[in-house]
Amino acid sequence: MTVEMVRADNVHKSFGSLEVLKGVDLVVNAGEVCCVLGPSGSGKSTFLRCVNHLEKINAGKIFVDGDLVGYHERGGKLHEMKGKDVARQRRSIGMVFQRFNLFPHMTSLQNVMEAPCRVKKESKAEVRERAASLLERVGLGSKIDAYPGMLSGGQQQRVAIARALAMRPKLMLFDEPTSALDPELVGEVLDVMKDLARDGMTMVVVTHEIGFAREVGDQVVFMDGGVVVEKGSPAEILANPKHERTQAFLSKVL
Repeated sequence: MTVEMVRADNVHKSFGSLEVLKGVDLVVNAGEVCCVLGPSGSGKSTFLRCVNHLEKINAGKIFVDGDLVGYHERGGKLHEMKGKDVARQRRSIGMVFQRFNLFPHMTSLQNVMEAPCRVKKESKAEVRERAASLLERVGLGSKIDAYPGMLSGGQQQRVAIARALAMRPKLMLFDEPTSALDPELVGEVLDVMKDLARDGMTMVVVTHEIGFAREVGDQVVFMDGGVVVEKGSPAEILANPKHERTQAFLSKVL
């Protein structure tokens, strides 16, 4: 049976008078990798931030695993959740940003352990074991005692992925995770993401890495001007786009 992990219904988001999302509809099923493509300013990153309520939407609804994100619905009206309830929802949604945002004064191991210990109040011994295992998984078993300043950008991003996984999320959001990296470091981060996809992690990935979208994506979404212009399988969207805006974009990046 297909389970919807993410559902966005007619999502609108404005910053002042600037309307960034103009009615986004999207469904991502559990276990799927959804790759979101589009030019800068198309609303991709804003949409991703709305999925875990880092940005509040102005209209529409977003559901993660069947739960309305950021709001309670009562009597047909939406009421914003209290901060602690939003924080509880976010625990099951991992997010990896362009910038690694690691704590510079903590080792790789400490960075990965911080949220489960502090937020979930899990036992330190258990979290330490899981954190070490996750760092091993992302190829950094030998760097558990290294501080961020001693690591390359690709290594820091892999620590950031391990940190997000330490919370045992059911959904992972990636906001252009390789765009701040030197080209030769991109592959090591994409390899970790491919490994996650093989393990069945549900992922929404805003990316310019067309090869990754083609190889790993179950669904490719092209956004422009705050709307979803076209969506479908990688073969449909990347090899045979129907919409002229999609064709124009792909002709510049392929």
